[in-house]
Amino acid sequence: MTPRDRREILRAWYESTADVGATRLSLVAGDGGLRRYYRAKTAQLSAVLCDSPPATEKNAEFLRIARALAEAGVRVPRVYHADLRRGFFALEDLGRQTLLARLNDTSVDGYYAKALAVLRQLALADPRPFALANYDYRRLATEMALFPEWFCAKLLKRPLNAGAEAAFAALSEALCQRALAQTQVVVHRDFHARNLMVLADGELACIDFQDAVLGPVTYDAVSLLRDGYVRWPAHRVRGWARDFRKALIAGGLSVGEEPAFLIDFDWMGLQRHIKVLGIFARLYLRDGKAAYLRDLPRVLAYLSDVLAAYPGEPALADFARWFEGEIVPAARRQTWHAALPDGRAAAQ
Repeated sequence: MTPRDRREILRAWYESTADVGATRLSLVAGDGGLRRYYRAKTAQLSAVLCDSPPATEKNAEFLRIARALAEAGVRVPRVYHADLRRGFFALEDLGRQTLLARLNDTSVDGYYAKALAVLRQLALADPRPFALANYDYRRLATEMALFPEWFCAKLLKRPLNAGAEAAFAALSEALCQRALAQTQVVVHRDFHARNLMVLADGELACIDFQDAVLGPVTYDAVSLLRDGYVRWPAHRVRGWARDFRKALIAGGLSVGEEPAFLIDFDWMGLQRHIKVLGIFARLYLRDGKAAYLRDLPRVLAYLSDVLAAYPGEPALADFARWFEGEIVPAARRQTWHAALPDGRAAAQ
């Protein structure tokens, strides 16, 4: 069945289930998965319809986590109607403004304060209603393994030799162990400026939360503050991270002393950005989503900066030498790197 066929079935399902008249659908920008979103307008209301193929998507998880987030005080789209068998949802229309579109040098402090307040709610939430899987060693390491396979070998045509494999294995072990030693909380897992909607009252709502897990307390914070789609000066990122730690402590959460927390934050970012390089390469090579290529230089720059901040760390040193000596130069020769030569420009 083609996407067009499913779109017409989705339209008919909505008109029948919601008991509305003729509905006009327009495609909404999608995500990195196989889900498709449509804005549905009738004479009565506007909703967002989601076509989420049940064979591949986490539809039951979406419903369960949406309820748990709402109970925890986190704003999420209301679910008007759901058909798990077919993978159809009718959701509240939260508008068209993502946080990414609203961010600038003047607005970012206020918006990030609101976003970090949402993360504080998640961190302090009772995880039991969420029924989440653990962000365990296997999952963390498997995500990182996308980097040598998809980014290095398939995109750059630079498969790892034995020395690089050993360096990557040592890095992966160190990053996974550091992540597992952190306080474990409810983690959205893709908490960034494209997955936060700015509502009419200026508040923020979360979307794309079906992959949530029980995991490291710094994970979502580094996703937001070192976003793959927008970059801010290092001193501002450090300041926001410190503010987040203070807010967690004020809420009664144990997160350690500030120096250790900031190392957790940095190393968690290494794990996430290594994973993201692999995912973005796969989205391009396997799924034909070339738009993700333009964000690769920014992610590479995050890795370079954090690796350079720990020159005496044995678990990172060998990987850093290989990464800076082979991978960064190979990436800079790619046509997609020309748009952001140093990877440091903000995507606005």
